[in-house]
Amino acid sequence: MTDPVQGSQELRLLEALLFASPEPLKVADIDSQIDLTTDVSQLLNALKEHYKGRGIELCQIGQGWAFRTAPDLGPLLTKYKHLQKKLSKAALETLAIIAYHQPVTRAEVEDVRGVQVSKGTLDVLLETGWVKMRGRRRAPGRPITYGTTDLFLDQFGLQNLTELPGLNELKGSGLLDSALPPDFDMPSPQTMQDLGADEDPLDPADLALGAQDDPLRFKQEQD
Repeated sequence: MTDPVQGSQELRLLEALLFASPEPLKVADIDSQIDLTTDVSQLLNALKEHYKGRGIELCQIGQGWAFRTAPDLGPLLTKYKHLQKKLSKAALETLAIIAYHQPVTRAEVEDVRGVQVSKGTLDVLLETGWVKMRGRRRAPGRPITYGTTDLFLDQFGLQNLTELPGLNELKGSGLLDSALPPDFDMPSPQTMQDLGADEDPLDPADLALGAQDDPLRFKQEQD
């Protein structure tokens, strides 16, 4: 019997595009790059089924699609991974707060951590591509709001933010003290691609501003 994937020129074209892309592709990206007569979502699902159970699989990462190593083979390939510089404790804590509380401002991150967040910490997270500036909060000073990216989901093998570990999972893995206060609670992260009701779009100048969302504080840090 002929393999329906191998027998479809459009599926082969889509397969080649996904293999060649350095980052996950959204349906709109695929539509803009190749001319297909068949519904892209239908083709993606067919290709995902075709690769199911193989050494590589087609995965949905946020709103994008990409080929990735099958999860059960990951541990066998650790020796082939490139050694990367580890994030500092401050950067990891800041990343976790942004992931679970987004959209969140710098001041809100500081409230959760209990210490000031340095410009360098946010710069590192922005440079990794795991964190992005989302918009500006409709509040005094219009502070910038931050959130995670599809690259963050890809790095940690998540399809969406709802797959982040919950309170019981974190306690079970030993990442949280089992003797937590009885009123301790964790937010339930939600996938928010669009701006919230209390967020305004970024201005073009904001993209060059980077982590300097509070010019006065940034100046004080440099003095």
